[in-house]
Amino acid sequence: MESERPAAATRNRITLFRAGEGIPLDHETMPFAGMDTETMAGLARVMASGPRAADGSHTTILFQSGGEQGVSLSHAWFKSGFISPRHSHNADCIYYILAGEAHFGAACLAKGDGIFVPADHGYVLTAGEEGCELLEFRNAAQFNIHFKGNDDAHWEKIARSYADHMPGWESEVPPSRQ
Repeated sequence: MESERPAAATRNRITLFRAGEGIPLDHETMPFAGMDTETMAGLARVMASGPRAADGSHTTILFQSGGEQGVSLSHAWFKSGFISPRHSHNADCIYYILAGEAHFGAACLAKGDGIFVPADHGYVLTAGEEGCELLEFRNAAQFNIHFKGNDDAHWEKIARSYADHMPGWESEVPPSRQ
C-alpha cells in the first residue's frame, strides 16, 4: 500500500508521528536543481551501471512541519558502495549516524557521530562496506538537491561502485539489523 503524505503540522502544536507513516523521498518532495546536459549524462551513466542502480539508497520523510520555514526529519539507508554525486541542498542539515559508516570527504563517521552541512555547501556522501543508516534533521520542510561540480571521473567512480556492489543489494539489510 502506497503511503500518503503525512498531514502538515502546525509549528505551535505538539504533533505526533509514528513508525511506518513516513513517505518516500522522491523527486517531487526533493526537486532536482542544476540539471544541465553534463549532469543528465552523468546520471544516465550511473543508471546504466545495472538494473537496480536506483536501489542504492532509501530515504523516508518521517516528519515535516511549516513549509519552507519549517523543519523536517528523515531516515536514510545508503547501501554498501553507495556514492552520491557532489551536491548541495538549499537548507541546513544535521546528519546523525545510527549504524554503519558514512564518509564525508576525509571524515569517517560511525554510530553516534554526526555532521552539520550548511545550506548550499557541496558534499559527497560515501557509505561504508556495511552501508549506513542516518537521520537527517533539516531547517526546512521543503528543500531541493542541486547537483554541481561532478566531473566524468566522479560519475565513472559512482557507476563502477554501483556495478560492483549491486549484486548484493537485493539481499542486503540495514546495518542496524546486522
